[in-house]
Amino acid sequence: MRYLLILEYDGSAYSGWQRQKNAPSVQETVEEAIRVLTGEKNVLFASGRTDAGVHAAGQAAHFDTGKELDIGKFRYSLNALLPEDVKAVGMAKVPDDFHAQYSAKRKTYSYSIYVSRTPSPLRRRRFTRVTPPFDVAAFAAAAGLFEGRHDFKAFGNTGSGVKTTERVIYSAEVKSAGDEVVLYLTGNGFLYNMVRVIAGVLVRIACGKMPVDEIEKMFRDGIRSKGVKTMPPNGLTLEKVFYSELSLSGAAPEGADEGERFSE
Repeated sequence: MRYLLILEYDGSAYSGWQRQKNAPSVQETVEEAIRVLTGEKNVLFASGRTDAGVHAAGQAAHFDTGKELDIGKFRYSLNALLPEDVKAVGMAKVPDDFHAQYSAKRKTYSYSIYVSRTPSPLRRRRFTRVTPPFDVAAFAAAAGLFEGRHDFKAFGNTGSGVKTTERVIYSAEVKSAGDEVVLYLTGNGFLYNMVRVIAGVLVRIACGKMPVDEIEKMFRDGIRSKGVKTMPPNGLTLEKVFYSELSLSGAAPEGADEGERFSE
């Protein structure tokens, strides 16, 4: 039998999602807690890996077990075993042909920054600080240029072999309040570090260090413009993974709208 978990975690203390020999990982942490409850050596398959220091509000991962689980009781017991920075916020039984990675239709990531000359200790784990001047309107306008189907070769980093660097961004939204600015990207897939590189491009534009037409040039030439850096991992959060309603009925986190979170 196959079960899906929706996981929320603060990635600050972890080497990333994937198991590591000499460092704590989110995968190992959750797998060990599941093993205590099932008595089996269960393997978690995630929608995708997150790097060290990256967070998740809705990471999806499935595992197989030979036991029929009471979902409510199992998730309660699992959360009792998990540390405070990793919790299962949703769970569902899914078909045997469901796969957390290959069944995913699209994902939403966010990148959070705050604009200040003074570091904020309380935000250091979830936000990246950018010093002013910073044009929020320019940041938002440039973000819209990433919507649609593009070759994102210039916006990814090496680290995983992919057949094509073409991806579709369905929406690029920017929300701001006070000195905080959050970029939300929803797409059918993302290259390694793609969101962090896009955020780096937008920050340079907003700070007046790069003309906005450099985005089109990077799309056309497939070469990253000089000075564009991959933003730090702490500002990145995997927000949602979208599947079909049929596969994930009942898996929405408490207090969330199931259709909004999981429908294509």
